[in-house]
Amino acid sequence: MNKLSAKPRLRMLAGLPLLLVAGLLQAQTHRLFVTNEGDNTVTVIDSRTLKVEATIAVGNRPRGIGFSPDHSKVYVALGDDDAIGVIDTQNLTLVDTIPAGSDPEAFAVHPGGNLYLSNEDDNLASVLDPVSREILAEIPVGIEPEGVGVTPDGSKVLVTSESTNMVHVIDVSQNAVVANILVGARPREVTFTADSKWAFVTSEVAGEVAKLDLATNKVVQTKSLQEIDGVKPKGVLLSPDEKLLYISTGRSNSVAVLDAETLELIDNIAVGNRVWGIALSRDGSRLYAANGVSNTVSVVDTATRKEIATVDVGDMPWGVVLDD
Repeated sequence: MNKLSAKPRLRMLAGLPLLLVAGLLQAQTHRLFVTNEGDNTVTVIDSRTLKVEATIAVGNRPRGIGFSPDHSKVYVALGDDDAIGVIDTQNLTLVDTIPAGSDPEAFAVHPGGNLYLSNEDDNLASVLDPVSREILAEIPVGIEPEGVGVTPDGSKVLVTSESTNMVHVIDVSQNAVVANILVGARPREVTFTADSKWAFVTSEVAGEVAKLDLATNKVVQTKSLQEIDGVKPKGVLLSPDEKLLYISTGRSNSVAVLDAETLELIDNIAVGNRVWGIALSRDGSRLYAANGVSNTVSVVDTATRKEIATVDVGDMPWGVVLDD
């Protein structure tokens, strides 16, 4: 899922009067939110103390998770409820459940506030206005859409289709697919450089990561991670300086560290079992990994590239985001 740090949030609102901006951006809570698809909850962790603050019942099969642009709310994809749950980040309560089409597994939040969803059962990407609670558009994509990412400039949305082995590029101004990019088998997640020129996509079955040129909508580089035994790449994030790429490896129980320029494997950090979602602190010093079979979140020191702590969460943690 796309995580907005404080700097992008400020850039996004740079044209607004300072008093208005101050009113829109609330203080960061340093809370980590983790979806637990096995017990239908979200675990809330204080990232400074690593203590669990709350466990919130949200609905059936929570997976994808992300913040509203001002971080006042956390959205949670509830696949078996065909809905998006809404959590108040200050009160830590579920305040709404919004119908969101068939089986919304993942989503990304546009800087303007709308949610772009992958509706896996219907082979659609849909656009949800969480304020009006309306589906604004339904966009046909490939079979089993999964990962969704919005470019930092808000102009494009990328959706991966697991069974079609494609990344679909959606022009936000038209809410229409303008390109289909063939990638490795079973693409999962996508992340972007801050200038919105490049994207990185993981492919689980192919065991690789691809770099995409978003000016030409073409694959310009691929890297096989098959040297990591049993690798099933899923989560992907860039370090704040964009020099490193972090990739969760699924059944390999590790987070791979790649050179973002060459895609060469630099390190492979052991974490818990069946690692899925990952998140980074704003300064890039800590990485958090949801370990789906271990029922833990690993805390990784990115300087030493070592796991330094684990936190017990709910059953089958999947997605993780940090309000930092």
